Amino acid sequence: MGLEIVDYQPAHQPDFARLNLRWLEAYFTVEPIDEQVLGDPDTHIISPGGSILMAVDGSNVLGTCALKVHGTQELELTKMAVDPASQGQGAGKLLMSAAISRFRGSGRRLLWLETNHILTTAIGLYQHFGFQRIGDGPRPGSGYQRSDYYMVWQQGGPESP
Repeated sequence: MGLEIVDYQPAHQPDFARLNLRWLEAYFTVEPIDEQVLGDPDTHIISPGGSILMAVDGSNVLGTCALKVHGTQELELTKMAVDPASQGQGAGKLLMSAAISRFRGSGRRLLWLETNHILTTAIGLYQHFGFQRIGDGPRPGSGYQRSDYYMVWQQGGPESP
């Protein structure tokens, strides 16, 4: 069937949680905000107008990312995760391309993300797609203890590899 990006359905919730918990537990601590969003993405991402994208190959879920609404003009790229066994096969690039395309069609003006400096592979992917670091620390008002790296997507940046 091949790798494709599909919209999240409630049946994807266990995979959405599994993929994100794997990297969170490997590198950091699962924070209360993570537990809320991963436990009930419909309430915390979908219902307010956000979206979740899933990278699938047939019935296998290989990766995910979400666009979370902040106010009327901003989207946060969040909960980006690819199964370690599937990394390097293009799922992350397809997810990023789809997320940026979704942002462009949203009519919002700002797409941003928070990460941590130790996630160098992820930061490289974000930079490849036009995200640039802002400042020298976390996003002001960050809700994540682990966040120490704030990036904003620059309009006109690449949409695909």
